[in-house]
Amino acid sequence: MTFTPNPLHDQSLLMRPSKPVGIVGYGAYVPRFRLPGSEVARVWTGGLGGSPVTEKAVAGPDEDVTTMSIEAARNALARSGIDPLALRAVWIGSESHPYAVKPTSTIVAESIGASPNIQAADWEFACKAGTEAVQASIGMVGSGMGAYTLSIGMDTAQSRPGDALEYTAASGGAAFILGAAEEACAVYQGSYSFVTDTPDFWRRAHQNYPSHGERFTGEPAYFNHTTTAASRLMEMMGTTAADYTHTVFHQPNVKFPSRAAQMVGFKPEQMKIGLLADEVGNVYSGSCMLGLTAILDVANPGDRILMISYGSGAGSDAFDIVVTDRILEVRDRAPKTRDYIARRTPIDYATYCRYRGLLKD
Repeated sequence: MTFTPNPLHDQSLLMRPSKPVGIVGYGAYVPRFRLPGSEVARVWTGGLGGSPVTEKAVAGPDEDVTTMSIEAARNALARSGIDPLALRAVWIGSESHPYAVKPTSTIVAESIGASPNIQAADWEFACKAGTEAVQASIGMVGSGMGAYTLSIGMDTAQSRPGDALEYTAASGGAAFILGAAEEACAVYQGSYSFVTDTPDFWRRAHQNYPSHGERFTGEPAYFNHTTTAASRLMEMMGTTAADYTHTVFHQPNVKFPSRAAQMVGFKPEQMKIGLLADEVGNVYSGSCMLGLTAILDVANPGDRILMISYGSGAGSDAFDIVVTDRILEVRDRAPKTRDYIARRTPIDYATYCRYRGLLKD
């Protein structure tokens, strides 16, 4: 299914490949451990003040961005049905690559059997590193440079003990194999990126934890970028919020994406399926991508989805996606996102500190 952009708006800003591109396979991964927000509040505020999410997903002591990316990639391969050797690129977006100098992507490519005739790279742009990789994948496949690419958004998010981020900074993410639209379970209709230099959040080299830009965090950063990206893409596509079955925004918490989506015309029922932050926290580079996997797990052919990422520094990628009949063939080939969310083991704050390496000598 293809939609015609609105000719009344500047089409030079709309990103569309020469050849239609879609999602051939997708996969999620969420670690089983959960830290309740009430447990963070118990330690740092005596239980006062509440929590922005019910709980967050925490990587186990033997998990990192590499291991979780491999799991999500294997799920995406299972749904795609392609030979891993057919992949022409493995790109991984993250704020928490295990090595400062040693690509996560090469380890993942080798582990899934995609090496050695492949392009591999690690991407960074705060929480939108994963969708940056998706944008590049659309370009690579759409230009004919490669038949398939693998784009992953995955994180084990860092937060200073006692900081507000500790309630939400979580682990998990998603992987997408992109290929020709004819093979896809969902097809990209168009995309748009909006970027400015906004100092809302950062972490310098050799620092363990990120810092906040405080007054830059809300309106000039998250809300300005997500709503601008969403509005401009809809203008160029000639759509309104009413034309979409589902939407998923980057989820640093529950309130921000709910408010941003409402600001551009979406209703709560359109956000419901992809809004996972209350159950898993903010998985940073995997945030809206994980939400998209949850939507694809239940979507019907013909459903239309608006996905909006956000990364501090700052920028948003917006994608218009339409689900195809092939979704009915592929989604049961691998564990669903809700399967991972349901597989939960609560932990206390001391265990969380041990698992995340917060206990220093």
